[in-house]
Amino acid sequence: MLPPHTILDSIGNTTLLALRKVVPKGSARILLKLENENPTGSMKDRMAQSMIATPEFEGRLEPGRPVVEYTGGSTGVSLSLVCAVTGHPLHIVTSDAFSKEKLDHMRILGARLQIIPSVGGGMTEKLTKDMIAKAGEVAKETGAYWTDQMQNQDQLPAYHRLATELWTQTEGKIDAFVQFVGTGGSLRGTAEGLKRRNEKIKIFAVEPTESPVLSGGKSGAHKIDGVGAGFVVPMWKPELVEGIEQVSTADATAMALRLAREEGLFAGTSTGGNVVAALRVAGRLGEDATVVTLMVDSGMKYLKKFGDALA
Repeated sequence: MLPPHTILDSIGNTTLLALRKVVPKGSARILLKLENENPTGSMKDRMAQSMIATPEFEGRLEPGRPVVEYTGGSTGVSLSLVCAVTGHPLHIVTSDAFSKEKLDHMRILGARLQIIPSVGGGMTEKLTKDMIAKAGEVAKETGAYWTDQMQNQDQLPAYHRLATELWTQTEGKIDAFVQFVGTGGSLRGTAEGLKRRNEKIKIFAVEPTESPVLSGGKSGAHKIDGVGAGFVVPMWKPELVEGIEQVSTADATAMALRLAREEGLFAGTSTGGNVVAALRVAGRLGEDATVVTLMVDSGMKYLKKFGDALA
């Protein structure tokens, strides 16, 4: 007998769309994977489902056992959805540095939130590490299952499947893949999946100009949700990438607004940064190439931040 159908069965198989207006003549074609089509409007639904389903299947996560995670928002929203469906109480360690819409979305889905104060609303190395430490304390004190997204390789198969979708949708015609680095899991998993099919595909990582730690620079504060942890994350594999692009908060925000106004695609700032970097790569590769990047999530998660930027 087939298992009951749930909202989790609608994760993945999202649209791949060619950008039309923001790409100048002479550049490579840029294809954007619309991950906002996932149930919570984010690509993180993929990894959240994998981080819960895999340990459940292997017996490491018992039915009804609480789960804890630190998150800047999208992973938390996705885990809130998955845990609501699978029956695991969820404790989220997060911060006021992240969008109120995401925090509210987690609460609506039933998660319990613990807020770590930021300094001026910025994402910093200290804030990330404070959140991680608190999540570890909660796991130890309560016996909750800690998904620990920066260390958790249960998520990698979800991104191998994403790579399979990209390969199928492009009929193998991919010259480069470009993505911002958060936990490092999505870039690593997608890169691994693509390079298994064609090792000549070029992979470009993206990080905030204000915190260029992957490039060997100093950690700093930025305001791009979900990326740029402020230190070299455990799942970062530099041997997988051909280059690292740096994008500022201002440029990422400006491109997110351009995508909305010129392409009708309302996305968050990390998506704006992905496209800024993809445009650079596309300019270098030329018009016969194809560059793929991700619309990581919906701009509806950032209405207040965009409203403040427009004020």
